[in-house]
Amino acid sequence: MSKDAVHTARVADHPQATTMPADAGDAGYSKDLKHRHVNMIAIGGAIGTGLFLGAGGRLHNAGPALALAYLVCGVFAFFVVRALGELVLYRPSSGSFVSYAREFLGEKGAYVAGWMYFLNWSTTGIADITAIALYTHYWSLFTPVPQWVLALIALAVVLAVNLISVKIFGEMEFWFAIVKVATLVAFMLVGIFLLATQHPVDGQTPGLSVITDHGGILPHGVMPVVIVMQGVIFAYAALELVGVAAGETAEPEKVVPRAVNSIMWRVGLFYVGSVVLLALLLPGSVYSADESPFVTVLSKIGVSGAGDVMNLVVLTAAMSSLNSGLYSTGRILRSMAVAGSAPKFTRVMSRNQVPYGGILLTCAICVLGVGLNYLMPSQAFEIVLNVASLGIVSTWVIIMICHLIFVRRAKAGLATRPHFRLPGSPVTEIATIAFLLACLGLMWNDPEVGRKTLLLIPVIGLLLVAGWFGVRRRVNQQTDQELSRLTK
Repeated sequence: MSKDAVHTARVADHPQATTMPADAGDAGYSKDLKHRHVNMIAIGGAIGTGLFLGAGGRLHNAGPALALAYLVCGVFAFFVVRALGELVLYRPSSGSFVSYAREFLGEKGAYVAGWMYFLNWSTTGIADITAIALYTHYWSLFTPVPQWVLALIALAVVLAVNLISVKIFGEMEFWFAIVKVATLVAFMLVGIFLLATQHPVDGQTPGLSVITDHGGILPHGVMPVVIVMQGVIFAYAALELVGVAAGETAEPEKVVPRAVNSIMWRVGLFYVGSVVLLALLLPGSVYSADESPFVTVLSKIGVSGAGDVMNLVVLTAAMSSLNSGLYSTGRILRSMAVAGSAPKFTRVMSRNQVPYGGILLTCAICVLGVGLNYLMPSQAFEIVLNVASLGIVSTWVIIMICHLIFVRRAKAGLATRPHFRLPGSPVTEIATIAFLLACLGLMWNDPEVGRKTLLLIPVIGLLLVAGWFGVRRRVNQQTDQELSRLTK
């Protein structure tokens, strides 16, 4: 039996186990997130930069079949969040899947899960500040301002807000999500109106003819659709925020099932529905990676100021994503630091119960993204998107592996599964893991960026191994201290 298993067992048997946190990294947090906060965090996680900016370039490359790619990836994303939701109800934790990896895979598993998630969100943060700079350049007033300067300003603003308190974070995400949902609904109503009235868009009548007259559903063949799958997964990357936020809400057993179950219809409505509308309004060749597809459509219909309004909204979405990334990595890094596998300063909490050490570390990596925007402004977004995909896929795979082990322990009578469960286990987990790994492999077909990203995997592996040898003594000391404290 591993030290982690001994730790779990002794905590359960300890007479104070009902009053002490199951994971030491959960101590010190407030429970200020309300039902509406967590519900809207889930919605906000499902609507972000991947849709508002990324869909433009993907429509250009893959055509209308992109809607099918969003649907397929959305189903597997739902499986991941449903599995995480079950683990949350089993034991809520601000350390989320890192805490579960510690319990089911040991400290090495938690170490890998945490640092790969950090890689995900730190590079996603770079993508977000890049997106913010691109959106801001839409207005001629800001065109002379270098992209890297705009990226730095955005990072400074979001960092300042994130350090105040979790309640302010929740409130900001609530209103960010309201803005995103209201805008998408308004856009879809406009799109449906344009289709119903056959109002010309950029000189042509919208409808199925836009698809059939420009190469059909697969204008460039199947392979471009397959290749964009890894980018589509990036669009769903923030869905696991529900698990992290559950550790700072008073009633996770009520909030989490409702938030997770609503994800599927959100995917169908907002992602698949939006892409179908976009494909019916304009040919895929009109869209580009440099501009939000929603901005493109509204600018083409000749409504004065429509593009400006939508651009402001998608800028808000990117700010929301950056805000969420700083929030989640702060909590994850603190859980790791308490166990000894992250720098000591990342476990520090402010008087407002904010783990500001981890937030500042993520922000420091994002500053490197400012440099990337200075050196390679035209390629910055795609480069970091691909690197972030490595972190996303590894995080989701670890969640599914943890769930597999959890179910196995439950069948052996060593744990109790909540009523809210992932259906079809173990087939669902295995299929999801296979799909995620296949998406990684597909990146090889993109010689410009994807193939180079895959070549980073051995480098990341070596860095993780070297890092483990650097922290393992501290991890063992922390484990021994915790065991001795519990057995006194």
